Amino acid sequence: MWKYFSYESDTSLSCPCCNSDLMHNSFMDRMDILRCTVGFPLVVSSGYRCPSYNASISKTGTRGPHTTGRAIDLLVTSEDALTVVGEAYNLGFTGIGVSQKGDHKKRFIHLDDLSSPEFPRPTIFSY
Repeated sequence: MWKYFSYESDTSLSCPCCNSDLMHNSFMDRMDILRCTVGFPLVVSSGYRCPSYNASISKTGTRGPHTTGRAIDLLVTSEDALTVVGEAYNLGFTGIGVSQKGDHKKRFIHLDDLSSPEFPRPTIFSY
């Protein structure tokens, strides 16, 4: 389906509580382009989340970006994080969240391509 990502190899693309695999195809096509552009593997820590799971772990509740299948979190740090942010911006991702504090194993970049009154946000934000 996609060149660099699959539900089999990237188990975090599916919801951890119900295994729903509802990532949006055009979003994942853009993720493939990002992966090709940055030139290194992108490790997914969170993809699709069903509304109830999202509400249990996120302040965005039952209607957060991950519930749309158009949002992803990638485990990435240091200069690789800067590369991902820059290329994601160039590719038109409209939500870029940066969490680069604390334990290196838990640092991530959030990406989504949502832009509507329902999902108002700055293009780049920090956690």
